Amino acid sequence: MQNNIPITTLKNGIRVIHQEVQSPISHFGVLINAGTRDEADDKGGLAHFVEHTIFKGTVKRNSYQVTKRVENAGGDLNACTSKEETDFHVSFLSPDYERSIELMSDIFFNATFPEKELNKEKDVVLEEINYYKDSPAELIFDEIEDIVFAGHPLGRNILGTKKSVKLLERNNILDFIRQNYTSDHVVLSSIGNISTDQFLKYCNKYFGEHPLPTSLSHRTPFTDYRPSFTKKHKNTSQSHIMMGTTAYTLHDPQRVPFTLLTNLLGGQAMSAKLNVAIREKKGLAYSVEANYSPFSDAGLFTVYIGCDNHTTDKCIELTFKELKKISEQKLGTLQLHYAKKQFLGQWAITNETKLNEMLSMGRSALSFNEVETSSSAIQKIESITADQILHTANEIFNPDNFTTLLYSKI
Repeated sequence: MQNNIPITTLKNGIRVIHQEVQSPISHFGVLINAGTRDEADDKGGLAHFVEHTIFKGTVKRNSYQVTKRVENAGGDLNACTSKEETDFHVSFLSPDYERSIELMSDIFFNATFPEKELNKEKDVVLEEINYYKDSPAELIFDEIEDIVFAGHPLGRNILGTKKSVKLLERNNILDFIRQNYTSDHVVLSSIGNISTDQFLKYCNKYFGEHPLPTSLSHRTPFTDYRPSFTKKHKNTSQSHIMMGTTAYTLHDPQRVPFTLLTNLLGGQAMSAKLNVAIREKKGLAYSVEANYSPFSDAGLFTVYIGCDNHTTDKCIELTFKELKKISEQKLGTLQLHYAKKQFLGQWAITNETKLNEMLSMGRSALSFNEVETSSSAIQKIESITADQILHTANEIFNPDNFTTLLYSKI
């Protein structure tokens, strides 16, 4: 059985991965191992601003022509930025593979970042910042990271601040790209109706002929975590609670059982343990969820609850009660079986969207320099034991190590 999907390296060092599927729609992405944590301390929001402005014109196309090149052929162009990564991707009708790869190459290598477009896009980002400030259920996810990773680049808000965004200049963008968009930091990922040989020919033609340097950037590991409690007054109809603590890194083998544990506690299912304890049994909250975000040298586990202003203490108490229970009582055989089945079902539903699968493949290649086949990934989940689940719960769920952030009007 093949455990990994092959990765090909172009002569300039860019890695390429492709999965052939019979579909009228195909997806192609350029993924870069550079994100918010790679910005200079005084350039908050720069990685995200690059993502916004890279589509605003190339040497041979203006902003309108870039957009219409995709949309006139029925395609869709998009991008996203995270703490450690930037993705540019296009979805298109399968006969338009070469057209789409050529456009992405033009954007990646020849973006001009015209001053007029930069000034307009600053206003767009400032409105995006306003949107998040007006959405406490969104804002609290960013602010818990600011608190847990205080003083470290991982704590930096992806959007930046209004002040930092207004100060960004074209030369900042060019410097960031030169330092971070390097051969060893780039992966081309594709899922679609084209042979691997033909896809590689297009990649060599449009990406492989451009020389790229290797990276000289260095990430400072996060080491100084200090638990805390913060309460902020927000004039909202309900309170928002975020509880978090550091967890396993992306490269820790315990990451896999802990991912399953997080889903069991607060995943999408109505039967998730925290949802049952707080919402279904007590009716104290509408929204209850647990999340785990692994980074290259750190990790973050969080629980979010939206509840009545007068029930925050009870919700926090019930959360710690469930975390204590899962740390003391090993899952039974049937419980573990259903936890795995539920997780694998959710994973399959997510990857039914080929765009998500393409991005997942690219991210795996970026972080691990390998991409597992579906059967290998399933086998890894199926092999998780109840002892592993119990071990990770005991390592992470020490109540004294939790940071709590509360938005409330009382």
